Parts: sequence; structure tokens; C-alpha cells
Amino acid sequence: MAILVLFRHGQSVWNLENKFTGWVDVDLTDKGREEAKEAGDKLKGMHFDYAYSSELKRAQETLNIALNEAGIKNVPTIYNKALNERMYGDLQGLNKAETAKKFGDEQVHQWRRSYDIAPPNGESLKDTAERVIPYFEKEIIPKLKEEKNIVIAAHGNSLRALIMYLEKLTPDEIINFEIATGVPREYDLDQNLKIIKVKNL
Repeated sequence: MAILVLFRHGQSVWNLENKFTGWVDVDLTDKGREEAKEAGDKLKGMHFDYAYSSELKRAQETLNIALNEAGIKNVPTIYNKALNERMYGDLQGLNKAETAKKFGDEQVHQWRRSYDIAPPNGESLKDTAERVIPYFEKEIIPKLKEEKNIVIAAHGNSLRALIMYLEKLTPDEIINFEIATGVPREYDLDQNLKIIKVKNL
């Protein structure tokens, strides 16, 4: 059996300011660092063979704080942009409420919540899945099949793509799936990657 733990980074500065963040490399807030510590507290007593994160510092810092809090040391850690947040294109840096006023609630809701409609010059969730899932299949699945335990700290939409894949959810189901900041989701998997158990820690 292998264990896979996924968790979203703690609150970032732009989460707090209600801005579209995407690939902009913003810091965690103090609350975000606390959320990372709380995540680490829930990981105490666990063992990981590998840790993964995106190339964005809010996810990397969350991972480092959580592993440190859990007392988990010397885990080989891999950073890859395939795990980055969805790229929000022209919306990056804009306040979500102001964007809704400018483009209309319905249009912004479509950009944020549809599966395959991308914001201008950005990625849809479908686009995000098309980079996250091949990376997961190539890099992470072989390790899980060897019964290695893996932890991934990433982002709301890159994790949605992974959860959709792992739990065989439809586009409609994943769009409405909320992922709280700093809450680890644990999968117990058999050698065929069938889910034995899944729970939020």
C-alpha cells in the first residue's frame, strides 16, 4: 500500500487581497504560515519517501513549514512547473470583485468555474489538467506503484485536476469541489492505484 497526501498552500497575500494570482509568485501571509503549521501537525507520525511542489514559492514554503512542523526530515523534494497553479492570463493581479464589475458576474464565473473556458491568454481547468496529469503519470505513479509514500503541496486548480483524475470525477463534479488552504487530503492506494480510503486530515 502507498500513501499519497495532497494539500493546497496556505493563504497567500493575494488570496487575502481577493486577487487572481495564477503564476505570479506571491508570498504567504502570517495566516498562511499558520495554516502550513497546522497541516504539518496533521502529518506528524507519517513517513514520506518523496515530496513534490510547484515552482511557486507559496507552495514551496507551505511544504517546508509543514514538513518541519511534522518533524519529517531529509525527504527528497522535487519542484516542477507542471504542478503550478492555473495560469489566469490577463486576469492575474486583478481584484476578483472589480473584475466581475468590469466583465460581468456571469463571464467571470465562467472563467473561474467552467471546465474548458479559459480567461483571456490564460488556462482553463482542462488546460491545467493536460499538464498536471501527464507529469503525475510519468513522475509520481511509478513511485506509488513501488509503495513509496508521497506528499504534494500545490494549488487549488492543479490539485483539482489531480483529484478529478484520482477520484474519477466529472467536470461538473470537480468544478464545485472546494479545496481549503492547508488541509491535507490523504489517499491510501493499492498497487493498482485503486483508492482503499480517502479522507481529509
